[in-house]
Amino acid sequence: MTNHQRVNIGEQHPAAYKALIALSSEVEEAAAAAGLNPLLVELLRIRASQINGCAFCLRMHTRAALKKGANPDRIAVLPAWEETDYFSETDRAALRLTEAITRVPDGHVSDEDFNAAAAVLTADQVSAVAWLATVMNAFNRVAITSRYPVGG
Repeated sequence: MTNHQRVNIGEQHPAAYKALIALSSEVEEAAAAAGLNPLLVELLRIRASQINGCAFCLRMHTRAALKKGANPDRIAVLPAWEETDYFSETDRAALRLTEAITRVPDGHVSDEDFNAAAAVLTADQVSAVAWLATVMNAFNRVAITSRYPVGG
């Protein structure tokens, strides 16, 4: 079997990639308008990227979170957020919904997960979190498929 060089799908179809970037910007504005903390937005991006195993996006959004003043301990314990006191009720609702959306192949977004988020978040926040997770999952798939390089 021949091992072909990976195609960078963002470069191969730049209009599609630019549309994804534009969608991401729109979603970030919607998250801000819904009152979601910019640090939480980065944590949601990091959590989706952790679940998907996307090193490129993990590095990018961890750096962005740290630049925005994130506590390194919160980032360090993010995979075990349910076991810590680092996260507010809003953070927990958003993280739970992000995880459910990211893990759709494991059984879709259950009513329990959705209702838990909707009990804490406004409708605008639920929608913004859902869009953030959707876009981050798309970026993860672009980076993973294209094998964006990370590190030495």
